Amino acid sequence: MQQTFTDMEYANRNRTTKREAFLDAMESIIPWKEWMELIAPFYVQKERGRKLIPLETMLRMYLMQNWFGLSDEGIEDAIYDSYAMKRFLKIDFSIERTPDATTLLHFRHLLEKHDITRKMFDDVKERLDAAGLIMHGGTIVDATIIHAPSSTKNTTKTRDPEMHSVRKGNQWFFGMKIHSGTDAATGYVHTITGTAANVHDIVQAHALIRADDHSVYGDSGYLGVEKRAEILEDPHLSSVDYRIAKRPSKNRTTKAYAGVNWDKKIEHEKTSIRCKVEHPFLIVKRLFQAGRTRYRGIKKNLLRYYLLFASANLVMCLRAGRQRAFCMTMG
Repeated sequence: MQQTFTDMEYANRNRTTKREAFLDAMESIIPWKEWMELIAPFYVQKERGRKLIPLETMLRMYLMQNWFGLSDEGIEDAIYDSYAMKRFLKIDFSIERTPDATTLLHFRHLLEKHDITRKMFDDVKERLDAAGLIMHGGTIVDATIIHAPSSTKNTTKTRDPEMHSVRKGNQWFFGMKIHSGTDAATGYVHTITGTAANVHDIVQAHALIRADDHSVYGDSGYLGVEKRAEILEDPHLSSVDYRIAKRPSKNRTTKAYAGVNWDKKIEHEKTSIRCKVEHPFLIVKRLFQAGRTRYRGIKKNLLRYYLLFASANLVMCLRAGRQRAFCMTMG
């Protein structure tokens, strides 16, 4: 793209913003060619209607929308306001316009219809594996609650029928759960599933374990997982070593006890491994501002979280300085 006077003026600034640094980092690690090849068979020009906007432009806009937690109209406005976003989108305002909200809506529906974001998640996982950045053998299982609007002030006067309430501690939450299986050695997410919030964590445990896992870590919510029917009936799952945390009340000792509380030390070692599962949750819910559902229905939201967890894996790869090894897997 030809450099403009605005580009030259912006190049003389004294500071790089966090947004610009983030977009530059993601620009360097995303397998653009491969991701566009996943979408291209379905993104075709119809006989009637206006000419399609370039696929790369739509993909870049869709990614930024999810990374910054913006609506269809919000990302359109943000691109006009932010030079860093405009540069990432690779458009020239003198001859092009930002795709409007309706165009982005249709593009998102296309990705949802063909499960493209799930394929993107699998692509990132396979590349991490091919680069030797995922260590097989152990998985950490956990779940996080994603809040949904509980208000009935809408056209149907109802809540989302697929979302449900659950009590955690002394507080009630309404929404869905994302269940994740995370590599115990590296912290990269290899599997996610979505359910209503009232589905117990333990119910999805079997779906998060890989075929070559020999140990599984989880918090006390997974106590008794080895006794469930879906575990006992599977030869591999029944042979896995389930290293589940005990409840804190089981590790207490009296003040008069002068010895070492070995149970507490063992639980601390489990926790030092299990804590890796919180890192991708933190990135998704804080960096990507995705602690709330955006659409109605579990499937549509889960497809969004496939992209977000794929992006979280890329962010962790960048932070670990493994970008070069990952990029070597690209064509």
